This record gives sequence, C-alpha cells and structure tokens, in this order.
Amino acid sequence: MAPLMMICGTAAAAFFTYLDGWYLLRMPLTYLYARWLLPSISDPLQEQQFHSWVLPSDLDLLVHMNNARYPREADMARCVYMVRCGLFQAIWALGGHTMLAASCCRFRRSLRLLEHFTIRTRIRGWDHRAFVLEQRFVSARDGFVCAVLLVRQHVTGTSPGTAMEQVCRRKVESPALSEEIQHWVRYNEASSQSLRKESDVQEKSKAP
Repeated sequence: MAPLMMICGTAAAAFFTYLDGWYLLRMPLTYLYARWLLPSISDPLQEQQFHSWVLPSDLDLLVHMNNARYPREADMARCVYMVRCGLFQAIWALGGHTMLAASCCRFRRSLRLLEHFTIRTRIRGWDHRAFVLEQRFVSARDGFVCAVLLVRQHVTGTSPGTAMEQVCRRKVESPALSEEIQHWVRYNEASSQSLRKESDVQEKSKAP
C-alpha cells in the first residue's frame, strides 16, 4: 500500500510540477460543467457571465492577481460562453475547429486576494475567418471594470457566419464593430502582413 501511495504521490507531483496540471484538469471539467449542468443560451449574441475568485495561486509578488492569470480565466469563460450558446457544437458538427488567433488585455485596476469577480463575455462581431469577442473583468465589490480583454477566435474548416446560421437556424449579420475594435483588427492585419514580408525576405536570403 505504501509503495502505491508513494508512486501516486510522485506522479501527482510530477503532473503539477512539469505539466500545467490544474489547467489540464480544469478546462475539461469546465466544458463538462457548461455542457451538462448549465442551461443553454438561445441567443449567441447575448452577454454571459462567468464567476470566479482570486486564489492564492493567482497572486504575484505585489499580492494581486498576476497579469498572466487574466487570459487563463478568460479561456474558461470563453469555453463556457461558446458551449452554452451552441457555437462549439455547431463548429464541430460542421467539421471545423477554433483557435485563439490574437488577444489584447487592458488593465484598469488590480484584483486582490479572494476578491470575487465576474467575466462578462460577448461577441462583438465576425468576418469570414474569426469571431471577435470582448471579455470584461468586473469586480463584484463595486461593479468596476478592472480589465478588458479582446479576443480574435479563428475558425477553421468552416466559417463564423455558417456556424451562427447553424445555431440560429437563419442567416445572421455581424454587428458593426466599434471604432476601437476596428483599430485593433487593422493592427493585427498590418502585423500579419509585416511578418509575412519578413518571412519572404528570409526565404529569399536562404535561396542559393
């Protein structure tokens, strides 16, 4: 019995030391929770709320939530959002997949230890390749928006418009993107073009 417990303890320690164990456990559990325990949302454009707390493992040396934790919590909230409104299921049924293509987080106020906050997620629009989502970290203490995360969720194998049509059973037009989001989208496009040019130059320099 003792050797078995030692092996299990060592395996668990290795899982959390050398792999991102908590994330690897939490993401599938979050998906199952959203899929089987939460009610579905009929309107994919409806804002959804995801509740969380700042745990000791989320803190940095300044004793507030580490900047790297915001995108991770947003991952969980986005998973719940897309499962509850049926977009994940629709994309998979159409033979497609989703992946994060870009994200940008703006911080406004720190979240402190054990502070309760809500992530408010909504789709701001889409094009032929990706959804643009906004995720707001709102303090439950006073309703202050502590951080805002913009995400470009790329869809492969199908298109965002087709997935929306599958969920809504009708053709749905993308909402108009606000000015600041249009600036962000243009920045990402300009960055992609610049990097492609750099790659072309490097390939030409390697050519005999």
